[in-house]
Amino acid sequence: MSTTSRYSTFSLAGDLYGVEVERVQEVLKHQPMTPVPLAPPSVAGLVNLRGQVSAAIDMRRRLDLPLRGEDDLPMNVVVRTDDGLVSLLVDRIGDVVDADDSTFEQAQDAMTGPARQLVRGTYDLGEKLLLALDVDQTVDVNSRQNVGAGDRGGSTSTTGRGGTRPGTPDTSRT
Repeated sequence: MSTTSRYSTFSLAGDLYGVEVERVQEVLKHQPMTPVPLAPPSVAGLVNLRGQVSAAIDMRRRLDLPLRGEDDLPMNVVVRTDDGLVSLLVDRIGDVVDADDSTFEQAQDAMTGPARQLVRGTYDLGEKLLLALDVDQTVDVNSRQNVGAGDRGGSTSTTGRGGTRPGTPDTSRT
């Protein structure tokens, strides 16, 4: 008997991505954002989630994908991290799927750019591949190994509380 993993899915530029369902706090339609000066480009701003301020990461920028049109408002997948909640801005919210663990494959060798560090691997869902994101790597926009072309910038916490995440090099003085 094979085991399965549950993923909350979403789409970006026509591809299907997923994060472990246990890491997802909620999914929301577009929320107003406040820009953050000097933040990495993938940090689209701060959102107020029922009184809790959280960073919003534009996943298209984070993965160096083509930017969405101005009239295409992103949706929010709010994930739990050790530092608090972070909103991932995505094109469309999908379903919760049970992925058969026997179909999981490491995908980093076949990927380039930021996806190489951010995607843990793929699941074959039959009609589509599910790209399984590593949430911790994805929200760590300041790590030197995680900085893609869309993330070259200052050191702003993805939790909206200032400073850098624990274990993240402070590059503001270099």
